[in-house]
Amino acid sequence: MTAKTAKTTKKVTLKTYFLTGLLVLVPLAITLWVLGLVIGTMDQTLNLLPSAWQPERLLGYNLPGIGAVLTLVFIFIVGLLTQNFIGQKLVMWWETLLAHIPIVGPLYTSVKQVSDTLLSSSGNAFRKALLIEYPRKGCFTIAFMTGIPGGDVANHLHGDHVSVYVPTTPNPTSGFFLMLPRSEVVELDMTVDAALKYIVSMGVVAPSAPVRRQIDPPL
Repeated sequence: MTAKTAKTTKKVTLKTYFLTGLLVLVPLAITLWVLGLVIGTMDQTLNLLPSAWQPERLLGYNLPGIGAVLTLVFIFIVGLLTQNFIGQKLVMWWETLLAHIPIVGPLYTSVKQVSDTLLSSSGNAFRKALLIEYPRKGCFTIAFMTGIPGGDVANHLHGDHVSVYVPTTPNPTSGFFLMLPRSEVVELDMTVDAALKYIVSMGVVAPSAPVRRQIDPPL
């Protein structure tokens, strides 16, 4: 092996080590950054407490993450209390009160309808991954079924249609809302989580193909 070949091999080896390190550290760094952002945001809820109740004043020092813990505990307690009859009545009274407040009422009602659809276990949003032709014929993308058109919109659509959400890549929180004929969408044998990973990774993390059983020919 010549000196030039050995030098080239050494460069390739160093580059391989460097890329391997990046593959290990980049996902970890992004995960820690997102967790830090979420925990930091949840810690801001401590600002809603009176100054005398601030954990920093009670403990004598700042404890990062305590706001996130208290927020999760508060959410759990609210969910626990609203499961009984009295809690449900209080929620109904609260929603009725908000509904009669101008601007606040319609806004709260709209947000609640969306959250009930997305977060409720009985909701139908984002329950099916679809394959559609978008933005033109011959070009395909993944979308999610969100329901069926309703209201006066349904009166102007001929045939059976479905409402779909087309997320953007790599940020699936933004996208486009479309109403397509049911015959033009293909329901994928793929979970919503797998479809989201496929979208966020820009096609790098491809979902595994479903195992199709082979039917034995008749004897």
